[in-house]
Amino acid sequence: MKVRIRKSGIKRKRQGFRARMKTKAGRKQINARRRKGTTRLTAWG
Repeated sequence: MKVRIRKSGIKRKRQGFRARMKTKAGRKQINARRRKGTTRLTAWG
């Protein structure tokens, strides 16, 4: 019998403003974009 891959175990890509604000590195990224003067801080919002 074949071993079936369970989708729940796959790590999904976290993107968006709220996801970035949750982590220290993400907040750093947002602030860097603010300093640069980027209008759209993230791809989704």
